[in-house]
Amino acid sequence: MESLLWEVDWKGVFNPERSLAEMILRGTIMYFVIVTLLRIVVKRQTGSIASTDVLVIVLIAEIAGPGFMADATTVTEAVVLLATVLGWSWVVDRLGYRFRAVERLLDAEPVMLIKDGRMIVANMRDELVSKTELITHLRKNGIADIGEVREAYMEADGEISILRR
Repeated sequence: MESLLWEVDWKGVFNPERSLAEMILRGTIMYFVIVTLLRIVVKRQTGSIASTDVLVIVLIAEIAGPGFMADATTVTEAVVLLATVLGWSWVVDRLGYRFRAVERLLDAEPVMLIKDGRMIVANMRDELVSKTELITHLRKNGIADIGEVREAYMEADGEISILRR
């Protein structure tokens, strides 16, 4: 009995049940599917992620797990999948830095919320920014009157940048 406590099935720990090519392909497909879905679904909300967005991300991770793993059980399989996902993340970041077209795909363009002291309601609606939220943000930046603002933008990271008159 005691010998079972210290026995290790080295083959079961490291010998993958799937081919490395299949694991890399699975990791690649799932990475791009999840990045695309998050880009579409998770909205920018003044520099923060809402609790519903966190829930969506957790659920996506839970649902996507089997697509990544395909019942994988070895350390090797987990490491290959992790390396694939992190590798694509690194490559995509570098491509975004090097090529403007890739950057535009990855990062949203700034959206104008205020022009010459007037709120652009259609853009605010598209970005899910309420009038109260925008006014609160202006006050936090020392602006008491919207007339003091030449332009305000929702940036790609969800922050609101303000250009005074």
